Amino acid sequence: MSSRRDQLRAADVDRKYVADLLKRALDEGRLDLGEYDERLQQTYAARTYGDLDKLLTDLPKPPRNAHLMPSTASTPLPRSGFASSSESKPANDWNWLRHAWRAWFIAVGINVVIWLIVSVTTMDFIYPWPLWVAGPWGVVLLGLTLFGNQTKPSAD
Repeated sequence: MSSRRDQLRAADVDRKYVADLLKRALDEGRLDLGEYDERLQQTYAARTYGDLDKLLTDLPKPPRNAHLMPSTASTPLPRSGFASSSESKPANDWNWLRHAWRAWFIAVGINVVIWLIVSVTTMDFIYPWPLWVAGPWGVVLLGLTLFGNQTKPSAD
């Protein structure tokens, strides 16, 4: 199977993926700039998966779920060239916003409880300073909720 795979022609997304791996190796200090430039040129000149694999043999293997595989999709693949479950979708934006609101409620709740404890124990009305925590953060989150994402979440 491996020898058959080595002879299969690589796609542009596969070359881009290898280029990204080489960039990561450069950033980690595994390649110097000259090696990186040479391998990058070879990457974009590569015709088969075997040609691409040779450029990565002395580098640590990429994560298990990011193997170089021939593209079988009829639609364009994501930027990296390989489909992943972590692709950003509108649902992920709504999920992030839900977590942001949860953090806001927790932070404001803790501040209000502290303010109430101090007010009760001193038997004096203390200026409601938790408003300065809740207000600006809440306004930003409200703006993001209303205007930040124009797509509706999917019913998945």
